[in-house]
Amino acid sequence: MPKLDKFDIAILNALQDNGRATNVELADRVGLSPSPCLRRVKMLEEAGVIRSYRADIDRRAVGLELTVFVSFKVTHHTRDNAQAFQQALQDLPEVVGCYMISGHSDFLAEVVVENLAAYEALLTDKLLVLPHVTDIQSNFAIRTVKSAGPLKLPQASA
Repeated sequence: MPKLDKFDIAILNALQDNGRATNVELADRVGLSPSPCLRRVKMLEEAGVIRSYRADIDRRAVGLELTVFVSFKVTHHTRDNAQAFQQALQDLPEVVGCYMISGHSDFLAEVVVENLAAYEALLTDKLLVLPHVTDIQSNFAIRTVKSAGPLKLPQASA
């Protein structure tokens, strides 16, 4: 991972605000000329700091009305079991986020579907048959208060 300076942090903050900014707009915003700015963006992309660019889509506007947070317990805590489970979740497009957690459950997944009937089908046809699952608990989101937003980045290294 590269050591990030104040220009790198400024570029990342600017791109979080507007991922469609042109290089000239970005350079102007962070106080660099376009060529060095573009080199830095490319370096951040190649290093994996910038993972992708995508549109932030309103779920309800495209008919995805239901968000469910699903916690999973898995059997026999082994690396192979965890990897098999994780790979199975990776293959489900309805799962938009997943975390290995501590506490009562082992994994927490964010699932987005059209409605309760779609979640019931996903649960019975796909989630309950995932490898090594011993328990599933579903928590339905009533309202989104805050969704994934820009990261509060640390100050640049001196």
